[in-house]
This record gives sequence, C-alpha cells and structure tokens, in this order.
Amino acid sequence: MATAPIYVEILIHGSIDELFAKTQDPSLHQTWDLRFSSITYLPRAEGETQLFLYRTRIGAGLVIAGTGESVNTTETDGIRTSTLRFASDDSRSLITKGGGYWKYIPRDDGINFLTRYTYEHRFGIVGGAVDRWCFRPLLGWATAISFDCLRLWIERGIPPDISWSRLRTHVTSRLAVAAIWSWHGLVPKLLYPQAERALVEAAGWRPAAAANVVAAIGVAELIIGACVLLPHRRWPLWLTVAAMAPLAVAACIARPQLVTAPFSPLTLGAGMIALSMIALMTQRDLPSARRCRRTPEIPA
Repeated sequence: MATAPIYVEILIHGSIDELFAKTQDPSLHQTWDLRFSSITYLPRAEGETQLFLYRTRIGAGLVIAGTGESVNTTETDGIRTSTLRFASDDSRSLITKGGGYWKYIPRDDGINFLTRYTYEHRFGIVGGAVDRWCFRPLLGWATAISFDCLRLWIERGIPPDISWSRLRTHVTSRLAVAAIWSWHGLVPKLLYPQAERALVEAAGWRPAAAANVVAAIGVAELIIGACVLLPHRRWPLWLTVAAMAPLAVAACIARPQLVTAPFSPLTLGAGMIALSMIALMTQRDLPSARRCRRTPEIPA
C-alpha cells in the first residue's frame, strides 16, 4: 500500500515577500527548519536550475548529506509555488530521492504557507516499515514544528535560535520534574518502602495503615509524574510548586534529622520548585506542531 505524502499547512500573519525570503534564502532557511543542519546553494549561471547541498545531523556525531535542486518557481494570481527535487547517495540515509513543493497563498489575514512532498526509501521491506511507522511521522512532525517556528519569527519577531533554545529548556525541565515525581513514587514508596513507612509511622500512623498510605502516595506521585509529561498542561507544574514546600516541611517535622541529611527534602523541594518554575516561564510562545494542518482541506 502506497505511503501518503507529507502535507503541512500553516497560516502566517505577515508579508509574502518576508516569508518568501526566509524560506528561499538558505542561510535563513537552515535556522528554522529542523530537517536541515546546513543548506548550501551551488554557483549557477543565470537561467540554470539552482542546485544545493544539505546536511542533517542525526545524533552521535553522524551526518547525512544529500543534494537538491529548485526546479521551478512560478506565480499565478499572487500565489507563488516553488517546486524542488532532492536525493541522497549516502548509504545511511533512509531517503533515496523525492520531491515536492512549497506554496504561498495570500489571504486577507495573512499567508497560507504549505508544503506537500514524498520520497522513496532504502532497505526494502524493513526500510518501508521503519518509514511508515517511525521516520515519516517524525519527519512530518519536524516539518510542522519548524513551520510554527517560522511563524513565531515572522509574527512575534522571535529568532529561531531563541525558539529552539526555549523549547529545549522547557522540555528538559519538564522531563526532569516528571522523572523526579516518578522515581519517588516508584522506588522509595512502592519498591523499597521501609524508610517511607518509618516516616509515616513517626507521624503517628499504625504500621498497616502506614503501608497503605505510602503505597497510595506512591501511586499518586506516579500519576502526577505522567501528567507533567502532558504537553501544554500547566496545572501539573503549578501543583508541584504548591505541594513541594509543605511536603518537605512535613517530612522534616516527622524526622528532624533529615534537615541536615544528604539530599534533604528541603533541597529536593527547592529543586523541584525551581525546575517547575523554569518550565512554566519557558512555556509561552513555544513552537508547536499542533498549530499546523496536516491534511489538505480539499484532498490532493
């Protein structure tokens, strides 16, 4: 069964000339598009097809290289269309060759900027399965979030390097908060609960009840940790900020020696509050793939 092409569309409130420049100038294009680490136009004579080289870092020091050509750019009734082809001879690249187009459609409230492209893959049936279930969805997501980064640059004046840095900071801090909640829910309360039960018993609970309380708190912390991972949800972070100080103080009252112990609940609580506040402060104006349409309004 044929794999559907990748389609991404976004409305950008700005001028078509600015949008065209930021997408056609390789030095600008490579700053907002996650799919490329670098794009280099090759010299050409007037009237010749524009050829370019691209490189993409895929992690662990590996770089995938390829070539492309801007086949044609046309304008009809104010609508600009730029078509291109691309290919890679790199044996590590899943993509062999492909093509597509960018379209710039003026509207009263901005520009509809959209792309539709597809490609052929390497590695036979295995490559096809990887492409269908992993690579193509990831590539579509990378295209969409890159388009929103471009929108923020044009509409809000936020440079791409600031958007990507803010996104990395936000994701890292949110993951850290989720990991800490999950660890403290699973390890000291469900897997090795003896020390936590002793704290609860010191507060006046009977051993059987203390075991149930610790297990319930562990499950609750695991749930909070999972909720922190929900994108665009602020309440789990505010819950962390509100809960950490009382929990740390309660633990230290139940066992005062914890105040001076290594990894004190006070320092843990302060760190959790700081990470949550960082995530909250960096959540505004983050690029998001959700702002893009992923299927054409009228199927192509």
